[in-house]
Amino acid sequence: MHELDLMIEVVNFVEDFARKNGITKIDTLVLQIGELSSVIPSYVEYCYPAAVDGTMLENTKLKIEIIPANALCKKCTKVFNIVENKGVCPECNERSWELLSGREFLIKEIIAI
Repeated sequence: MHELDLMIEVVNFVEDFARKNGITKIDTLVLQIGELSSVIPSYVEYCYPAAVDGTMLENTKLKIEIIPANALCKKCTKVFNIVENKGVCPECNERSWELLSGREFLIKEIIAI
């Protein structure tokens, strides 16, 4: 489970950002995780308490937003979710597409008190 290592890096980054910007208390950390990223949201939620233990984020809330795996069909130009449609355009049944989103892992927001 690489999620714990990843979350420890996120916590270190957020603490460094907070110190540099005079933030002393953080209420919520908002992450965006793409459907096709190698990060599993439930694992992130599970390991978050261990990653923040003893840090300034210890009492923060974690909010995760899932970024859909959207693609653009190269034949008919319809935008569709490739996970829901198993990689096939629902409009024209084409399997040739360009990925638009879904591989991201981002710190979207640090909500300070």
